[in-house]
Amino acid sequence: MAKRTVIPFGPQHPVLPEPVHLDLVVEDETVVEAIPSIGFIHRGLEKLVEKRDYSQMVYVIERICGICSFGHGWGAAAAVEGAMGVKVPERAEYLRTILHELSRLHSHLLWLGLLADAFGFESLFNHCWRVRETVLDILEKTTGGRVIFSICKVGGLNKDIDNETLKEIVETLEGIKAEIKELTDVFIEDDSVKNRMVGVGVLSKADAEELCAVGPVARGSGVYQDMRMTNNHGVYGELDFEPVIETAGDCYARCKVRIGEVFQSIELIAKAVAKIPEGPVSVPVKGNVEGEYMLRLEQPRGEAFYYAKGANSKFLQRMRVRTPTNMNIPALVKTLQGCDLADVPILILTIDPCISCTER
Repeated sequence: MAKRTVIPFGPQHPVLPEPVHLDLVVEDETVVEAIPSIGFIHRGLEKLVEKRDYSQMVYVIERICGICSFGHGWGAAAAVEGAMGVKVPERAEYLRTILHELSRLHSHLLWLGLLADAFGFESLFNHCWRVRETVLDILEKTTGGRVIFSICKVGGLNKDIDNETLKEIVETLEGIKAEIKELTDVFIEDDSVKNRMVGVGVLSKADAEELCAVGPVARGSGVYQDMRMTNNHGVYGELDFEPVIETAGDCYARCKVRIGEVFQSIELIAKAVAKIPEGPVSVPVKGNVEGEYMLRLEQPRGEAFYYAKGANSKFLQRMRVRTPTNMNIPALVKTLQGCDLADVPILILTIDPCISCTER
């Protein structure tokens, strides 16, 4: 019988982009159990509702995560808007949708680069991040920021994006589609890449549903779920699309889902720009927050949950955020059971973890 050993994995590791902390129970080179440890970088941002009013909390929640910052700002603003009964102008909803899809492009291209780095394909890593710079340049031009945008507010957006700029965005994204396809074809077709991902870390559809996996992790296991369709936030209901689904449930399937979503985001942005109406991008918001409201929003990593409860003042009684990584950690633990020790970094990366999001 093989001797069991406990190997601490993280929070610092050369491959990990985030301070994931796991205790791996191994027999020889096989992981038999993974025990996650939560709390290493906990910041207590939700507690700040006691000291920051509802408009300021949008910018606090936005700083939960640098990669998902726009989605967090949108979720926090929309939760407060729901509690106050504020109707956001239609143009603002279109622009929020466009910016959210740009954030998805930014997130997925970053993730593809990190995945390439995890299995030692450094040139592919650099090319993915080079293309991602084009998306960051667009975000900087339209919002003023490359990581934290601070454009969402309760009632709409802080600034408009003119139609000429929106058309330039569509043209720019169309211009880099061929380059993105050239890069993503390596992930799909290269034998050395496929050898590291095909059949590795299989998560069955039944396990994905039982463990409540979300986002590309769930869709890579055949779960037909995308909050952009089921929750009707933004103007996704006007854009006519279907979720990207794969059924194999392995690392390769999760990679293919994200690659499909990269091209889907470019199409959604083009559709939204073609349909965007004229009009204001914000409405004045006054008064106190009395009610409560919750919504679910599809972040690049999956479903995020936002809840705001008023205290009949400018301060909230509670602001709760549940992030996609929070939901995908049980699925990660499941896929790690029985894997080779050398595959652990790849498996962690395929859930696209954000520990900053998880430990808020």
